[in-house]
Amino acid sequence: MKQILVVDDDAASGELLEEIFAAQGWRTLAAQTPQRARELADQERFDLVVSDINLEAAENGLDLLRSLRNGCPVILVTAFGSLETAIEATHEGAYDFISKPFKVEEVVAAARRAMGGTKHALNPGLDETHAGAQGAAENEITGRSPAMIRLYLEIARVAPSRATALITGESGTGKELVARSIHRHSPRAASGFVAVNCGALTETLLEAELFGALKGSYTGANIDRKGLWEEADGGTLFLDEIGETSQAMQVKLLRALQEGEIRPVGATRSRQVDARIIAATNKDLEAEVKAGRFREDLFYRLSVVTLHLPPLRERRTDIPLLAENFLRRAVPEGERSFRLSDEALACLVAYDWAGNVRELQSAIEHAVLHARDGEVTPDDLPPRLQSEDVRRAAQHSPLSALYADLPTFDEMERRYLLHVMEATGGNRSRAAEVLGINRRTLYRMAERFGINLEGESDSS
Repeated sequence: MKQILVVDDDAASGELLEEIFAAQGWRTLAAQTPQRARELADQERFDLVVSDINLEAAENGLDLLRSLRNGCPVILVTAFGSLETAIEATHEGAYDFISKPFKVEEVVAAARRAMGGTKHALNPGLDETHAGAQGAAENEITGRSPAMIRLYLEIARVAPSRATALITGESGTGKELVARSIHRHSPRAASGFVAVNCGALTETLLEAELFGALKGSYTGANIDRKGLWEEADGGTLFLDEIGETSQAMQVKLLRALQEGEIRPVGATRSRQVDARIIAATNKDLEAEVKAGRFREDLFYRLSVVTLHLPPLRERRTDIPLLAENFLRRAVPEGERSFRLSDEALACLVAYDWAGNVRELQSAIEHAVLHARDGEVTPDDLPPRLQSEDVRRAAQHSPLSALYADLPTFDEMERRYLLHVMEATGGNRSRAAEVLGINRRTLYRMAERFGINLEGESDSS
């Protein structure tokens, strides 16, 4: 039988995980402190450790991870996910990293992978020197939703490698921020990050911009010009809107990627360049390949790793955090701070954000310019957020909608009752004693949750 050690200072949360794993037929032991976890690890052999990161103790889950160097896979759980935490967990060798609130099937799937040995630990050999390079930038990607936690893990996995990466997502979702994060946490962090918008230049200008040009190679080329690809030598070249390039340009990009060399416009010899390529697009490149507008071989060469940025409307739980960050940055230094009223925040959460994070930032900057008395109200938001549809949606979908994926207190109480009944072998008297209630209240609870206690034992 598989054996799992659960470490969580919150007894209810730990018991829920125990219940989840027990339903799979796995034996589970629990600890509420890193010290107790290590004592159990010395006494027992575990196939997996699942630990909360933020433990109410002198040490946290990362400290525990560092001390458990016995080859047992460790899954870290947190309600406060960030890219920096994911990078640190990756560096320390965590097998996986999931966020609260988690879905049961998500936890079970991660545990099965870990105990089945179907994938390696997250740590791909990240260089500690670069793991925390430059710290968290002001424009760091932000979010704690499950989709963003998964993205952080992908960044942590891909950053140390040389693999090309393709970032997909709607306009305004922050694809360049993801590319910069990959670069910042890579061994290339000390070298340059060079970005070019492929959709903003004609084919001729893009070729000269990327590969450089010799004097006289085209009208206006008065001097030899070094290309951006060469500028990124030793660092990272970010090709934004790669889907906008022509077929002829795609051929040249493919050759440069495959051969690791470029040929400036007008030159007869190629130059070796060591630049890591990260591309981004808001198009469905697979559909573009099928339509014959994008080369299949280039698509596969670019998408060694694909990272997807979800639109803001699919991660509404991140909107308050993003809005607060933008609010702080929108207020000039030394001026009074502003706060978002609950009504304004409800409007922000209810709105669909076609322009994604970029549109949200613009809306916050607009609100700061119009707000009075240190508080942003719905009347201070841009007109499109003051429409009747948005206000109605905000009223019918209050901030509590942000937590729709979290179990209710009733659901937590029902799960706990089932857990206690199982732990006591169905003994109603013992279950009532554990719950601190009398048997009559136990029956009322069971009736409220539709749990049949008939046939259970009354004996002590």
